Amino acid sequence: MKIREFEFNLRELAGSMGDFGTLFPLVIGYIVVVGLNPAGFLVMLGLTNITLGLVYKLPMPLQPKKVIAVAAISQKWSPGLVYGSGLGLGIIWLILAFTNFIEKIAQYTPKCIVRGILLALGISLTLTGFEMMKSGIILGVVSIVLILWLRNNRRAPAAIILVLLGLIIMAVQGKLFGMIDFNFNLPPFTIPSFKNIYEGMLLAGIAQIPLTITNAVIMVTTLIQEYFPQRPVSEKKILLNMGIMNVIVPFFGGFPMCHGGGGLVSQYTFGARTGGANIMEGLIEVGLGVFFASSIVNLFSAFPVSIVGAMLIFVSFQLVKFIKDIKLKREIVVMVITALLSVVTNMAIGFAAGMLIYYLFKKIKLIS
Repeated sequence: MKIREFEFNLRELAGSMGDFGTLFPLVIGYIVVVGLNPAGFLVMLGLTNITLGLVYKLPMPLQPKKVIAVAAISQKWSPGLVYGSGLGLGIIWLILAFTNFIEKIAQYTPKCIVRGILLALGISLTLTGFEMMKSGIILGVVSIVLILWLRNNRRAPAAIILVLLGLIIMAVQGKLFGMIDFNFNLPPFTIPSFKNIYEGMLLAGIAQIPLTITNAVIMVTTLIQEYFPQRPVSEKKILLNMGIMNVIVPFFGGFPMCHGGGGLVSQYTFGARTGGANIMEGLIEVGLGVFFASSIVNLFSAFPVSIVGAMLIFVSFQLVKFIKDIKLKREIVVMVITALLSVVTNMAIGFAAGMLIYYLFKKIKLIS
């Protein structure tokens, strides 16, 4: 059976909205607190999404690098530091790709560790989802019911209905039309300095490396193999494209970008099956950046977060279902320790501890 490379329909559009829950708060923080140019942020995000859709011809999640985003927002970085850290990491990804080092890491990473990271993502998304639903429990519950009812509906996909519901609520509350400001914007031309690169890498870039390798490389390639076994993508290719995009976008106001296992599960859960999802998402982001850059923060801030929380909770259950193929008790122990440490500390520490325990078990013959 021939696999379709591009579809442009409501299901693909719904899938493209699957991981907006992660994007919403970081967009607001990057633009409001850090002062990133909204046009540069959105246009470079959109163009990268379009490129990924055309190259891979399947859903490919695109998200902010979490460690850098949290550090930049909490420490109130300058935009230059954000651009510098992105460029520095892009160079590192290219080096790792061309030296084939990432393939060795993937080769020696057992499935129970990968499943542990997936379990950690599921737990984290559940906690975040419930936190978001606190602002409107009833609306959150209604959203979950709508997701369950419409999850397989091609004519009225759940994500589309939820976004429309959120816009209707904003309109009824008088928050929608008054905040829309139509104007024309283009991304700025920015040149990261060597000092920006050095300081950005020192403050958060180095800490981002192990998290990206686990969640954005190993995790994404594993999930692509699960969802699209006829079209596998290598770890080297993932690293290569992350390197390319991160050495280009900082020069036009773009932020440090990577992929993410949770993002791919979100896209797939809400209907994305082809590269059309990325292309449609990218066109929306470019349109918002060029014509509505000055309105985007207000629009994102006013969207009912309990709806986003409900979407995250549903996605978390789709993530957790992957752990059922770990059968051996000792591998389950490794998976659980990896997950718990990833949630309590971070994924890099969880990954390192899980690897240490797994190979210790292997050395003393507890795992064959």
